Formats: sequence, C-alpha cells, structure tokens
Amino acid sequence: MFGPDSQFQRFFNDPRWALAVLRATVLEAAHPQIGAALIDNSTFVTHPWRRLRNTLVSLQRMFGPDEGIRQREAARLNRLHARLSGTDARDRPYDAMDPEVRAWVVATLFESSVTMCRLSGQPLDRATMEQLYAEFQAFLAALGDGAGHLPPTLKEFWQYYDHMVEEELEDTEALRIILYKLFDHLPAPPLLHGLPTLWAAGRALAGPVLGAITVASLPESFRRRAGLPEIPGAQALMQSVYLATGLARFLPDDWVQAENVTSLLFLSPDSDDPHLATLTALRGRMKRAGALLRLVTPFPAQPGPAGGAGPQRDAEEFFTAVLDQTGDGYLDWPDLAAMARELSSRLDLDEPAETKLYHAYAEWWKELQAALDVDGDGRISKEEYAAGVPSLAGPALIRVAEVLFGATDGDGDGSIDADEYRALFRTAFRRTVAGIDVGADVSGDADADADGDGGHGARYSRSAFVKDFLSFMSGRSRSTAFDPLLAEA
Repeated sequence: MFGPDSQFQRFFNDPRWALAVLRATVLEAAHPQIGAALIDNSTFVTHPWRRLRNTLVSLQRMFGPDEGIRQREAARLNRLHARLSGTDARDRPYDAMDPEVRAWVVATLFESSVTMCRLSGQPLDRATMEQLYAEFQAFLAALGDGAGHLPPTLKEFWQYYDHMVEEELEDTEALRIILYKLFDHLPAPPLLHGLPTLWAAGRALAGPVLGAITVASLPESFRRRAGLPEIPGAQALMQSVYLATGLARFLPDDWVQAENVTSLLFLSPDSDDPHLATLTALRGRMKRAGALLRLVTPFPAQPGPAGGAGPQRDAEEFFTAVLDQTGDGYLDWPDLAAMARELSSRLDLDEPAETKLYHAYAEWWKELQAALDVDGDGRISKEEYAAGVPSLAGPALIRVAEVLFGATDGDGDGSIDADEYRALFRTAFRRTVAGIDVGADVSGDADADADGDGGHGARYSRSAFVKDFLSFMSGRSRSTAFDPLLAEA
C-alpha cells in the first residue's frame, strides 16, 4: 500500500496533483468542523507556503516505504490534532481527532485525485481506482482510526461522498477565504522575495484563474447550495488547465519531482544550497523583468520583505508579521501554539521535547495575558501590544528561548553547531551569523565566514541564542535568522 510502487507516489509527483490538492482543501474547508478549526487555529492565510511545505513533507512520510517513519509521523499528527478543539461561531463543537472528520480529509484527497484524472481526459480504470482507494484506507488506518469511518467498498464510498456533499458541507468562512481572499493576497514564496512587482503581476493573472477553475471543479450540487458563482467559460478553462498541466508529465523526472520543486520554491536567498548560484542569476533576470513591468503597467509599488539586521521595527508591523500567526488581527493562544507547532515541525521533535516546548509557550501566553490584556477579553489587540511592548521579555519568554535552544541542541553539548543551526533556520552559518571561527561562540546577523568552512567549525552558544531570540521576540530588532523562521509566508 505504501512506497515507490504505490499509486499515491505516482500521483504525488504529477503536476496535476497540485490542482487536486487545492480542490481537496476547499472541500475540507467546507466541512463545518474543519472550517472552524482552520479559522481558529490555522496559519493558512498568513503563512500558506509554510503550511503547504509541512503538508507535503507529512504526506511523503506517511506514504513512504519506511514503516518506522510512518508510525513516527502518525504519532506526531495525532499529537497535533489532539491540540485542536473548540467551538465554532454557532457554538458547535469541533475536534480534529474526530475520526469521521479525519475520514473526510482522506476522502477529499482520494476523490480529488480521481477527479483530477477525469478532468484531464485520463480517467482511472476500476482496478487502479480500487488500488488507490485501498491505499488511502491504509493511510487512515496508519493514523490509528478504526474501520468503518471510510466505507469498505468503492460503491459505498460514492454513496458516502454524495451524502457528505449534499447534506453535510456548508458555505463556511474558511472556504470563502481560500477561494476569494487567499489567491488575491497570496504572499510570495521565499524564492521570489525581493521581486514584489513581478509577483504582484503574476498573482493578478493566476489568482482569478485558480479561483475560477477550483470553483468549476467542485460538485455542481454543492456549488448551487453554497451560492458559488461560476464564470462563463470556466468549465472549458478548467479542462484546458488540467490538460495543459498534465503535459508536464513528459518533462524530465527531476523537473517534476515534488520534493525538488518545493525545495527550490522554498529556497531562501540566504541558503547555502548548491543550486543558489544558478537561481541568483535567474533572480537577476527576473528583477530586470520586474523593473520593465513597473514602467509599462499600472501595478502599484509592492512592499518587499524586511531584510537584514536593523533598528527596532514598528510595533504594529512586528505584531502583524510575527505575533499574529493566524491573521485574525489579535494575539491569542492559537498564535503561540502555531509558533510551537512550526518549531516542533522544523526540528522534528518527539515527545517529551515537543510537549515541553508547547508548555513553555503556554506559560508565556499566561504572562502576556497578565501584562497586556487590559480589557480582559482573552486576547491582545495591536493597541494593547503597542502600549506594553516593554513587558514582552519576561521570565516566561526567557524560558521559551531556553527550551528552544535545548530542543535545537540535539547532541546536548551546550551549543548549536552548523547542522543543528540548519535544521532550525534552514540556512547556513556563513550567511546569517557573524564572527564565524572554529570553536567560536556566534551571534549577530552580518555575513561572515572567517575560516572558509561555511561555518561548520562554529558554535552558537546558549547565551548568544537566548539573547538574539529575546531581542527578536520582544520586537527590539530584526534578525535574518529569526525573521524567516516565524515571519515568512
């Protein structure tokens, strides 16, 4: 059911699957429980590229050939989902561990994969469809959910799917955000930072197309019930896009491997990846194209990402870029939980280190509430934050820094080496940390590599790490290391 010969692996590296996953995400968001969980806890609006990368990595682990990796990832997903529960705007409970909810997530991935093939003129035969369905059933079983939450046969699955579409799905806020807000405001991926005009132009063209073809691909009965508008000609456009995307499968395998594409997409200009030189030259050409575009189009100036170390940023800017992870305009526990979740994912933490980091953030949230929640509404507004910035760097935040340092220091030698640094920051010492020297303690943000070894002999001490983390998280300074960690899209 898993590994390189599975149907899933064949689809995973198919460019059309990007469209299928987008469609599946919309169908998931239309489920009232999932939609509520997304609105309350997810960073899909403010950090969509980060969430996409984490999702793809998780799917690769779950469908890979290594059973040990699969069990470990399933345990991580279960811990993550166990932390997501609450009530929606109509006081209906939601719980990400509800097995019927998890079954619907798997069902949308399967059905959207089948629909992807049908829309691109290559419908699956019965045997292939049954094999793919069995693989997704095995995926659900690997998460520990019992039998019965997905129907046992394909015939029963389609009855179940039709019932969900016609009776259970709703026109949720999360669905509307994905279709009509996310595409219009989608931030540039790390690779395209510094090219705001070119990105704005591409987004202005591609965003409406993606929205139109996604709506057109949804079940007609749901489109009518949810009142989703369909642009004339959208069906023909949708099929053309699916057909055109399908042609990419004839490209060399290295060009369409999902892992290679996402690695390049998320490649930071500060990375030490060997492909960076080629991409830097490409970025130079794209910048020239962007300059020409500014001359011949009415696109307004687009803000680029903050770069490099510098003076204290505006309090509201820091609040929006770093603290408000969910993008709802307030700082509350889901924002800090999202930080803990991202850091745990980057470091691939197991228990008890993961829970220790969550607890440290929970204590910081209590400290923030006590210091900044003036009106007692259980959340912190931009105004409350700006008025109380000096209160941010208290004992609980120091504890967060110390716990994060301990989680990053995998070998427990009391310092962070180049490999440990790269695991957290996804970049090398030589491009982000000053004073590099063999055996040296490091801190700061200027580019340097004193011994030419790329920083491999350097060490980031506990005191320097804690100092830099506190300076960043209290909004006192920018950081070329911590800014991409918690502020990148």
